[in-house]
Amino acid sequence: MNKLPIIIKREYLAKVRNKSFVIMTFLSPILMVGMVVLIAYLTKINDNQKRIIGVFNESDYFSNDFNTTESTSYVLFKDVSLQAAKDSTAHMGYYGLLHIPYEDELEKVAEHSYFYTKETPSSSVLEQLEHVFQARLRERRLQDMGVSSSEFAQMDKKYEINTETFEGEQNLKGVNEIKAIIGGGFGYLIMMFIIIYGGFVMRSVIEEKTSRIIEVIISSVKPFQLMMGKIIGTSLAGITQFAIWIVSATLLLFVAFAIFDIDPTTLNNGAEVTGGMAGNMMPSVPTPNQTIQAYAQELFKIPWAMLICFFVVYFILGYLIYSSIYAAIGAAVDNETDTQQFIFPIILPLMLAIYVGFFSVFSNPHGPIAVGFSLFPLTSPIVMLMRLPGGIGEGGVPVWELVVSILLLIVTFLGIVWFAAKIYRVGILMYGKKPTYKELFKWIKY
Repeated sequence: MNKLPIIIKREYLAKVRNKSFVIMTFLSPILMVGMVVLIAYLTKINDNQKRIIGVFNESDYFSNDFNTTESTSYVLFKDVSLQAAKDSTAHMGYYGLLHIPYEDELEKVAEHSYFYTKETPSSSVLEQLEHVFQARLRERRLQDMGVSSSEFAQMDKKYEINTETFEGEQNLKGVNEIKAIIGGGFGYLIMMFIIIYGGFVMRSVIEEKTSRIIEVIISSVKPFQLMMGKIIGTSLAGITQFAIWIVSATLLLFVAFAIFDIDPTTLNNGAEVTGGMAGNMMPSVPTPNQTIQAYAQELFKIPWAMLICFFVVYFILGYLIYSSIYAAIGAAVDNETDTQQFIFPIILPLMLAIYVGFFSVFSNPHGPIAVGFSLFPLTSPIVMLMRLPGGIGEGGVPVWELVVSILLLIVTFLGIVWFAAKIYRVGILMYGKKPTYKELFKWIKY
């Protein structure tokens, strides 16, 4: 009689009924959402803190170049001494004082200007002030060469090259990177699932081995069936926990943002570059809403149904490969401490897949490194998912690469299961001796 379904059911129920499993299933989403909300709330508070900078301008320049923004206000000092301006700035708690001295030439004014602060100023503040000086200096230098203000404004317009596909569709900057990040997010989920729940399989085997329960179980169950039952049962328990995490965390996140009145976009706010001339020199560019809509349209073009389907395929195959290795390690050792010598070689391909995959897919998703890592079975579940948001076929992942990648995963899984079953068959009955790689090789030949 096939006892595999019984073993799967036993492993699944043993995991989901465990107190720590139940507690972490409901506590983890609260902790994750709490961390995200805390970061968003602190970002909101940080953005709401407005810097006030005093400006003591004794020159004939920069009279209208310092304009108040959402993050910075400027207070002008007149008819006072420099020391009095410093004392007032410190007494009022302003962020700093910009002193622009009187000189005959603009170059000398800029050279002798100082920004006084209580402590080292923020680089973003310095960039804002330097932008004002740089823009004015550039304009004056060009005027000395015979270029008028209107000609300078026209000449200083920002340029971005237009890009389109051969079919006439507009390309957007950073779309490939966004697609790789989306695929990388799926790949990262696979890696975390393998590390967490592969460890569960390993610890389950060690626990039964050390308690000698395994000696009773294998009298009526084949070691291969027992190993597969543990792998599948633990993975189903993990999928159950992940599904609860995703649903509950999403709901909690929306509720928390609504309660604390937090705008999620505050997490991505960039530094402002301000200056009195900036607004006059910038060309007509798409509004933020138009840009967001363009990127949203690109995201909608991603074949999400295909991506999710292949995520499931690579998720299952990748987890089965690594969990088989974890089960073999659990059978080979007597306690979790002895597993450390074997864990790093398992995690190394996953780390390479994440980091090398990101670098290679960002720069060239069809380059030899990206293709190689997306075909190699121990890294393909992660790297291939980084490439798939670009589509399959023309302009995306070639069909033959996808087919070869999946076939290699299946063949590798069968091979690893065969080797792992041999180690499992001998290791579950070995006690009191730390195995070496040489001994594991001998077990495979039995």
